[in-house]
Amino acid sequence: MGIIEKIKEIEAEMARTQKNKATEYHLGQLKAKIAKLRTQLLEPPKGSSGGGEGFEVTKFGHGRVALIGFPSVGKSTLLTMLTGTHSEAASYEFTTLTCIPGIIHYNDTKIQLLDLPGIIEGASEGKGRGRQVIAVAKSSDIVLMVLDASKSEGHRQILTRELEAVGLRLNKRPPQIYFKKKKTGGISFNSTLPLTHVDEKLCYQILHEYKIHNAEVLFREDATVDDLIDVIEGNRKYMKCVYVYNKIDVIGIDDVDRLARQPNSVVISCNLKLNLDRLLARMWDEMGLVRIYTKPQGQQPDFSDPVVLSADRGGCTVEDFCNHIHRSLVKDVKYVLVWGTSARHYPQHCGLSHNLRDEDVVQIVKKKEKEEGGRGRFKSHSTAPARISDREKKAPLKQ
Repeated sequence: MGIIEKIKEIEAEMARTQKNKATEYHLGQLKAKIAKLRTQLLEPPKGSSGGGEGFEVTKFGHGRVALIGFPSVGKSTLLTMLTGTHSEAASYEFTTLTCIPGIIHYNDTKIQLLDLPGIIEGASEGKGRGRQVIAVAKSSDIVLMVLDASKSEGHRQILTRELEAVGLRLNKRPPQIYFKKKKTGGISFNSTLPLTHVDEKLCYQILHEYKIHNAEVLFREDATVDDLIDVIEGNRKYMKCVYVYNKIDVIGIDDVDRLARQPNSVVISCNLKLNLDRLLARMWDEMGLVRIYTKPQGQQPDFSDPVVLSADRGGCTVEDFCNHIHRSLVKDVKYVLVWGTSARHYPQHCGLSHNLRDEDVVQIVKKKEKEEGGRGRFKSHSTAPARISDREKKAPLKQ
């Protein structure tokens, strides 16, 4: 029996099992088994020389955004309108067969937008080119899930389920669970608050399913069984996602209002070019890019070419800013002058741990090199040897 058949058999058993207090331990074990099998499904087959055929493109710009959706929802048209890059669009499905990149120039930054082929139900099991599409989406900073506003709401649930099956968690934060494997000592289970979904016995059974018999587990929140399995697996990626509802020009105003009020959602129309500026602004807010302008000593700030930082790519502190310019700059920094919303007064003397905000102006003051031999009237001009043994002996007096 293959891995996919085993997963379907366990899912059928979970559907047959009633959910109550007596069966929660059994359901927890079944969830752990499914997670293990899905991890095996994503691994390349043994003996293979490489990861297979893919369409990964080189990272470019200050951020990366991936377009994910079913076929014929308007991804290629959206890419063409936002970037100017031509991506073939037609009325039939699967027009785009590979990854097409484009560049959005927005707020003095360059954002890479990727038009990916449409994925279908069962993409996490390898149907279509689902695995390659999801692999590129994992390397992105945020995901734009393009949906057809005129079709049923089921598409959003199907896509979310397919992405969660391969370890992508959309608009979620990592669970506050501390987990560490140990060599000896058994399993140590603790929590800082009362737990309603997981108890010690269920945690032991899930860990034994993974053949882990020595570990330390600490719950800092009331997490579920799925959160515990995600922490044990350790290969989940938590990403921000914006749901983009296209083709709002073919539905009523009441439906448009209902879709626009949903969380993390933007309604647009590529056909009539409606609300695209709002989509760009929402994408900018979700990416959290921080533009930092430099100011040389004694000169005006340079507002033409900012240094772009982000929390997902390194961080937004003064030390991260210095490392972005050059790795060796941190050792020579004496202090930093900051103008902007992160400063309490202008200018503010800051250290390396200061957090910078968007459109701050930074001036770096470097340490001065010490002059050898003292300064002023204490400066030594003598070239005589310092040690007595190095002095030249005088010629003996004449007899």
